[in-house]
Amino acid sequence: MMSSSFNVFRVGISFVVVCIFYKSAVDSLPELSPQKYFSTLQSGKASLAYFCQADSPSTSIFLEELNKAVKPLQDYGISVAKVNCVKEEASRYCGKEKDLMKAYLFRGNILLREFPTDTLFDVNAIIAHVLFALLFNEVKYVTTLEGLQNIENALKGKANIAFAYVRAIGTPEHRAVMESAFVYGTTYQFVLTTETALLGSIGTEDVEYAHLYFFHCKPVLDLTQQCRRTLMEQPLTTLNIYQFIKSMEAPLLTEVAEDPQQVSTVHLQLGLPLVFIVSQQATYEADRRTAEWVAWRLLGKAGVLLLLRDSLEVDIPQQANVVFKREEGMPVEYLVLHDIDLVISHVENNMYTEEIREDEDDDIEGPDMDTLGIEDDEVAETVYRDKKRQLPLELTVELTEETFNGTVTASDSIVLFYAGWQAVSMAFLQSYIDLAIKLKGTSTMLLARVNCADWSDVCTKQNVTEFPAVKMYKEGENPVSYAGMLGTEDLLKFIQLNRISCPVNITSVQEAEEYLHGELYKDLISHSRVSVLGLFSPTMTTAKENFTEAGKYLKGYVITGIYSEEDVSILSNKYTATLPTLLLARHKEDKVESIPLANTHAQDIIQIITNSLLETFPEITVENLPTYLRLQKPLLTLFSDGNINPQYKKAILTLIKEKHLDSLTPCWLNLKNTPVGRRILQAYFDALPPLPVLVVVNLHSGGQVFAFPSDQAVTEQNLLLWLEKLEAGLESPITILPAQEWKPPLPAYNFLRMMDAAAFQHSSRKGPECMEDTGVQENDQEQHEDKPAIRKEPTETLRIKHWNRSNVFKAEKSFRHDNKEL
Repeated sequence: MMSSSFNVFRVGISFVVVCIFYKSAVDSLPELSPQKYFSTLQSGKASLAYFCQADSPSTSIFLEELNKAVKPLQDYGISVAKVNCVKEEASRYCGKEKDLMKAYLFRGNILLREFPTDTLFDVNAIIAHVLFALLFNEVKYVTTLEGLQNIENALKGKANIAFAYVRAIGTPEHRAVMESAFVYGTTYQFVLTTETALLGSIGTEDVEYAHLYFFHCKPVLDLTQQCRRTLMEQPLTTLNIYQFIKSMEAPLLTEVAEDPQQVSTVHLQLGLPLVFIVSQQATYEADRRTAEWVAWRLLGKAGVLLLLRDSLEVDIPQQANVVFKREEGMPVEYLVLHDIDLVISHVENNMYTEEIREDEDDDIEGPDMDTLGIEDDEVAETVYRDKKRQLPLELTVELTEETFNGTVTASDSIVLFYAGWQAVSMAFLQSYIDLAIKLKGTSTMLLARVNCADWSDVCTKQNVTEFPAVKMYKEGENPVSYAGMLGTEDLLKFIQLNRISCPVNITSVQEAEEYLHGELYKDLISHSRVSVLGLFSPTMTTAKENFTEAGKYLKGYVITGIYSEEDVSILSNKYTATLPTLLLARHKEDKVESIPLANTHAQDIIQIITNSLLETFPEITVENLPTYLRLQKPLLTLFSDGNINPQYKKAILTLIKEKHLDSLTPCWLNLKNTPVGRRILQAYFDALPPLPVLVVVNLHSGGQVFAFPSDQAVTEQNLLLWLEKLEAGLESPITILPAQEWKPPLPAYNFLRMMDAAAFQHSSRKGPECMEDTGVQENDQEQHEDKPAIRKEPTETLRIKHWNRSNVFKAEKSFRHDNKEL
């Protein structure tokens, strides 16, 4: 990446200017004859020659600027001189007048570059041009977004980037960038542009001023992930860039357990303040996450430390949650700030800045977007993009501590618990409002919401420990937690299927037939592809109880019914079933199949029903992927750029029917519907292979990826022979996926777990819990105690402590989760 020649010329560089000179008082420039000048050139040293003729017109203005550049260039090991042309000594640089309007840059006796003197218009231009020419490999010049992305991709996992935009070459800002590159060029890759379009393409429209970004590429190992970007908000001076880069090198967050007055870090040495986020053992994890958010927001502006109150030997005010230290030796400030924006504002308002732009917009949200690298996060980016969208919040009822209990006990209610400072919450709030629009005038269910940033006590009493959360409250029933996907359609399905009390008590054979054929609940069939009917004789008490328990457990996700009359044998005989049995009516296929339930517990019934919802050869999408991953089988996946070939589908379905694929999960992925499939294939093959392509991916044991031979047709025989070779270990994998985990930064951002919950991952549980109707539990303030019928949540203190209504923060992409790459 960095040229080894950089270290050679920085040891000693001579910069000689050969000038057309008319006798003046510029005595600091050494005057040499051509012969003397060339005799002083040394290998590895650089020089710029500007030859002088005694009878040439005056160039005093140029020489004055050159004289100013002597001392700064000497600081970089570069010497400056002028050469007087004399008739006795011939030199090709002492030629015609037009030839003498250029400066010539050498290294040793080799000419590197020539500059027209009008480009060296002042001291800044001289220094900038010389360093730019010498730092050719350390500073890459780009004109397009593609060029910048190529450099970024090449450096991921290797080095960070300092990307600068300057209005023109030779400006003071250009000089500052070059001087910084001279010092840090072997550590960071510097990239320069003067293209306004390129600056706009990375999210900054203010092209009037120079900008510098720090691209955090070294920690990035995924080539598809963009490097986080931090914007330097101070003017581009050499000192400011130095301080900025040094602050990038400092730890993002430091834990301390000592008197803040005695703490000193590199930030104070750089003239930056310190911000201590006060933590205690009970809320340590949440406080640390908050401190990390603040640290990213203040990166380059202040140092952020996590102050462990429980380990302190000195007392700090009990209510203080932030400690601010402006500089060394000054008393610290103990603050109570209930909003992260207030923390940021307090720091920014107490910083000493070299320059305040009079026309700078007061709204700092734009720069903050770059500072946070929010372009890297799809959820937060969506929230930012839609932040000016006016939501019809009046379609939902905003609840407070005073109104919550009375509202949810007076009417059936759906309540959204969210945090106004959190990106995922705000994104889901938009979906929640869209749901209210769909249900307007058609539903008796009240849609309400609680902002936990304002009413943390309410959320704590409702056992809300992550955001966003949705609970359903019905009279005489325990609250039910929604555990499905965070989208309008999935939540609508949950509400609609909860309109009926499952399992439905079927009272006649005719009603049972109507139920199985989708006629009994026609308006709900679109939300449930399968209807489940349990058949029992009147004496099968235990079996009926187990089925009833399972039906309640799956309420809101599938329609279940029970028939236990004396004439139940009519149905069992018709569908060739032995009692007790479970009838699965698949409405799309207009087919009814039976599954015996003898000696089957509720846990097993739940598993049977959830497995019945799975397709035999499904199209994989982002939404249903966790459902099939939880089967813990290797994936046999056919990747297609559109609908799959009917012959391929027939071959795979035949093998499924013949039980040859029981040890695999056969599926297909349409790249047109799920574009992320292209990146998945690139991870498998390095380059996108011709489609369609069939692969086996063993995610759960070893991470091997095997590809079906591209020169063979996908037939039953060929596919079966290939699978037999795989089983015998005769095939080599095309790649092995790394065993790394993609963990979310916060538990509340664990989208895979939310997806798994939507897919009914119950296998690890002993059985359904909290199924009995115990009525509404009450405490001293008559609040509901949530005993969810879908998911048991841990009882713990709501982790909002002191942080209300902050800006959108960085969340992990929703498709980056606890599993390896698909």
